Amino acid sequence: MTVALTGGIGSGKSTVSALFAALDVPVIDADQIARRVAEPGGAAYPAMVALLGADAVGADGCIRRDHARKLVFRDDALRRRLEQIVHPIVRDEIGKAMGQIDDPYCIVSIPLLLETGSAGEFDRILVVDLPEDEQIARTARRDGTGAEDVRNIMLRQADRATRIKAAHDIVDNSGEPGELHARVQQLHGKYLHLARQLSDNAGPGAQDSG
Repeated sequence: MTVALTGGIGSGKSTVSALFAALDVPVIDADQIARRVAEPGGAAYPAMVALLGADAVGADGCIRRDHARKLVFRDDALRRRLEQIVHPIVRDEIGKAMGQIDDPYCIVSIPLLLETGSAGEFDRILVVDLPEDEQIARTARRDGTGAEDVRNIMLRQADRATRIKAAHDIVDNSGEPGELHARVQQLHGKYLHLARQLSDNAGPGAQDSG
């Protein structure tokens, strides 16, 4: 069973992913894949350099992420062209990674799940939820991003109501760390149960529902 994990900037997706990983649940992280394919030798690297220009490449040959981020924030057309390069490659890599998993279920962390129209590719959608003012405050504390910059990023993401409407399950990350851990434990048990049901329904003798 595949569970897509998503949420807005600063909501705590990485924390929730780590809690699932601590339970030995396989976690596939779209952001990590995106960084890997953008490295020298990566599948997206040549096209990204051609699009962003030589100034976007540092002395070590790596794409300067801060520079690239500033470019795409100022130019929506450039951002869309960059997404057209990176997103299909990341989606393909996610598919390959899922194909290698034998566990009952896996978590696939995709920040832009709804924005890329990928929601229908997964069995369940898990949303990490946080009030927007807390998203801004936590992001500022985490990496020093100014409040206005965070708001601009949020404007390019699905809004909170849209994410909640799309969710099968929600993790409220506005409470204490212990509450978050307990919620992940609860979901782990639920997902193991659902995965067993899916496996039983797909087993020998199961009728075709199509």
